[in-house]
Amino acid sequence: MPSLNFRTLDLNLLRVFDEVMAERNLTRAAEKLAITQPAVSNALRRLREAVGDELLVRSGHGVEPTPRALALWPAVRQALGQLQESLAPGGFEPASAQATFVLAMADATGATLIPPLIEITEREAPGISLRVIPLTTRDPRRLLDDGTIDMAVGYFPAALADLTARAQADNVVAHESVRLYASQYVCVMRAGHPLADAPLSLDQYCAAHHLLVSFSGKPYGFIDEALAALGRERRIVLTVNQFFTAGRVVATTDLLTVLPLHFVGLADVGGDLVWRPLPMPLPTVHVDALWHRRRLYDPAHRWLRETIARAARNTPTPITLRD
Repeated sequence: MPSLNFRTLDLNLLRVFDEVMAERNLTRAAEKLAITQPAVSNALRRLREAVGDELLVRSGHGVEPTPRALALWPAVRQALGQLQESLAPGGFEPASAQATFVLAMADATGATLIPPLIEITEREAPGISLRVIPLTTRDPRRLLDDGTIDMAVGYFPAALADLTARAQADNVVAHESVRLYASQYVCVMRAGHPLADAPLSLDQYCAAHHLLVSFSGKPYGFIDEALAALGRERRIVLTVNQFFTAGRVVATTDLLTVLPLHFVGLADVGGDLVWRPLPMPLPTVHVDALWHRRRLYDPAHRWLRETIARAARNTPTPITLRD
């Protein structure tokens, strides 16, 4: 790898690199930069020579970053964002803005968070539109990396633990998060279920038949991990990808499911559900907003983050578990 002389580096190359990384397409990046595609290609060639890495390689109709590019981009994006904010602060007026934000979240999170979020948006930013797509993973960083979504909201314990470990090791961290609210998971069943009238034991829980909510469709979740740590397992007879569906199914069957406590009241539209504390220890459920650091200094995205945090403060206070 050649020794990089930063004093002679053309910083315009970093602007081109940032745009290509965001678009993953040379033609679209050229349009955004108002230059020709050959000029983009030439800038990338010069940057490759300066850093001694391919940075971006052709893939299908676009380009894919190398590990070196992925490591470099967050720092470049942050530096460019800080410079832009210093030279041209502001730039986003909610009352007159026209924009669409794409959010990924589970239906339980959406049912809790979207009503207060829409109330704020309709009142303060009537030109803003929100598009909510299903959350299909507990680690949405890839969706943030490729620009599919602007923000993910949900329970991401493994992803956040990895980000914390990277930061503690002084590695460049590409994502930011903020905690919105906390809840707990509980066992939910139909009213009149044979297990509904007494505390739920671990033996009873493991002997019952279960419905699993799995965003990815995999028939194994964090409840099963907690049981495995105790040397136990449960019988899963149905897997679905929505909490609302789970609530409706267990209301008319003898299956048990696990729902966030703050969501039980929203799912129980007919008074058909009861809940009991789970018979094994589980960590508190923290609902976090997660986004890519390249949007850190984007005024529109900053407004989105602040507005979602405000909406979260207007959600119902989670119920405290009772024995």
